[in-house]
Amino acid sequence: MSRRDGRALEVAVRELFDSQAESRIYLYLLRHDGVLSDEVIRGTRLHPSTVRELLAMMYGRRLIARRKLPTASIGKNPYLYYAVSPLVLVQRRAKVLERRLSALASCASESGVHQVRIWIHREDA
Repeated sequence: MSRRDGRALEVAVRELFDSQAESRIYLYLLRHDGVLSDEVIRGTRLHPSTVRELLAMMYGRRLIARRKLPTASIGKNPYLYYAVSPLVLVQRRAKVLERRLSALASCASESGVHQVRIWIHREDA
């Protein structure tokens, strides 16, 4: 990926997330597939509690994926974190936006319910 493409991706991702910290975490995971929370902390230079809280929240909202890393040591097994595909992320965000816009359209309309649909066309090279 060229530097220009990387910058365009950063700008686009920033628009999809609620905070700059979330977008930094997502971009780090996109570039470094399957990492521990400590690696995300070091790579993003965000506060450890912020990273752990956002990883849990982003996982709960299905913006990222995780799986347990089996270890031989005693205690809880750590998680490896992964970014979901950018296309999946866009599709999920589109569904949220559809619901919000449909609610707005229904409130603004005298005739009742309006359904807003967003179509994502994927062009394969």
